[in-house]
Amino acid sequence: MINCTFEDGGSISLRHVVVDGIITRGNKVLLNKRGTHNGKPLLESGKWSLIGGFVDRDETIAEAFKREAMEEAGCKIKNIRLFRVKDSPKRPNEKGRQNIAFVMVAVFISKIDNQTEEVLELKWFDFDNLPPLEKIAFDHGQDLYKYKEYLANKNALKILERFPAKIL
Repeated sequence: MINCTFEDGGSISLRHVVVDGIITRGNKVLLNKRGTHNGKPLLESGKWSLIGGFVDRDETIAEAFKREAMEEAGCKIKNIRLFRVKDSPKRPNEKGRQNIAFVMVAVFISKIDNQTEEVLELKWFDFDNLPPLEKIAFDHGQDLYKYKEYLANKNALKILERFPAKIL
């Protein structure tokens, strides 16, 4: 949670904003095995996750996704689009913080050598051979399976699935 004090002296705890990115190449998705930061294990270390992270103060979600793709995977991406928004305050395994996640989709362009300690391994997975859910960090497995379902059915996307369509 982020502690914020307003002009009137009131204070509140606010939620973090993150991007989780589905980077595709054909029928494959790029996942990263979570590692460490400053020598300390990240939350869900050792599990596969989408490429992503926190949105910096002065950037858009698309800019954040491009930055995280370069920082974590050393890759350039194109055709960035919003897939869904996860706004539940009860997302799993966040250890006291609450993230609102913008799940983005993009197409892989090219790879350069640029990877951080936060990534133990990068691997392309076929959508028909994804890791088991218990080996995928946070709720990223839900995103992968929803995207796989979308690819198979080409259904209209419900970006905020909790709300009735008439509100959107």
